[in-house]
Amino acid sequence: MTATTALRRRRGPFASPWWALLFIGPTALGLLVFYLWPTVRTFILSFTQSGPFGGSAFAGLENYARLAEDPALGRALINTAIYMLIALVGIPLAVAIAALLNTAGLKGRSVYRMLYFLPVVTMPAAIALVWKMLYNGDYGILNQALHVVGIQGGSWLTNPATALYAVALVGIWAGLGTNIVIFLAGLQGIPDTLMEAASLDGAGPIRKFFSITVPMLSPSIFFVSVINVIGSLQVFDLVYLMIGRTNPALPDTRTIVYLFFQAGFIDNDRGYAAAIAFLLLIIILGLTIVQFRLQKKWVHYE
Repeated sequence: MTATTALRRRRGPFASPWWALLFIGPTALGLLVFYLWPTVRTFILSFTQSGPFGGSAFAGLENYARLAEDPALGRALINTAIYMLIALVGIPLAVAIAALLNTAGLKGRSVYRMLYFLPVVTMPAAIALVWKMLYNGDYGILNQALHVVGIQGGSWLTNPATALYAVALVGIWAGLGTNIVIFLAGLQGIPDTLMEAASLDGAGPIRKFFSITVPMLSPSIFFVSVINVIGSLQVFDLVYLMIGRTNPALPDTRTIVYLFFQAGFIDNDRGYAAAIAFLLLIIILGLTIVQFRLQKKWVHYE
């Protein structure tokens, strides 16, 4: 028996590289068909100009030159950045709620977890419809509650000064359940011995939260911050469903993905829409790289 034959028998029947190709083949094919090829196709399309009756012609850097001069793009980028910053406020809120739900002896923890996670499994159209009714300036519950305490309400979704913040608050509420579940999983991995040692040293609940819980939870916080930034930059459904095309607050709430939708599906300018999409890809990639670089300074894995 040769050494090669003995090594193959030791490794078992799946030692052949063809088995590895068979196992990773479906995933690799899915990545190629649904992710890599659309990215390449979008990049190629961004250098073309669509005709009014279909077809396209090579336009060079014309679409990117239009991006640099388009004031609507600048406004959309600002709106998206504001939405992203507001959405990040939901992270410390989710950490605090998860810590409370992880408290030993809390009655009805399963019910609270279900209630917080319920918006995650709810259709965005239903969420938008309910919150439009809550924000309604004439009969909305929010204005009625403010009127009870002597505060004058307003038209939250039609006022350019408040529309974007109103939509962002709905985004925080809708994504809170996912963040809480991730943080609860991270809290389960914190050793009880650390908390017991801190209690013996005289640390109170607040001191233990900031000195032990938050540092030990930093990997989960980092992961949630990455997915929240990416999700915030791609926000579209809430703006589309809660802010109509005739809403006077649309220019102050239109995000970069909404601008892509308007260019590609309303104006039928596919080349310009592809340029917007590729610009968004570069922005997301750049911010993600920055986050991974900065995580070395504040994320503790041990």
